[in-house]
Amino acid sequence: MEKLPKKIETKERFEIPQVICEVAGSKSILKNFGEILTVLRRDTSHLFKFITKELATAGFVQGNVLILQGKVPTEIIQKKVEDYIKEFVFCKECKEPDTRLVKEERVTFIKCEACGAKYPVRSL
Repeated sequence: MEKLPKKIETKERFEIPQVICEVAGSKSILKNFGEILTVLRRDTSHLFKFITKELATAGFVQGNVLILQGKVPTEIIQKKVEDYIKEFVFCKECKEPDTRLVKEERVTFIKCEACGAKYPVRSL
């Protein structure tokens, strides 16, 4: 017991990505949009629709960059990404991020690959 380290660090397997945003003129540029999509394992259009609807602004995706019209602070975009993760990524049963979106007929479901739970989510 004496040889064991005193402090054991726990490292989460899933970390919410930090938004890297830059304001250029009257546009906000989300530089790591592609990286966020890779970490969340989500489709470009789904996260794009969520952010633009939540911020009530227009925008477009250019490569791995999201460009929004208007000056939007980084903190607000970060909050919207966290809201998206809570609603569309984490499983409500087991709280794991191992989910995917499945569309059956006209309803979109979150299917958890960890516990097998399946439940509907709102459409965008």
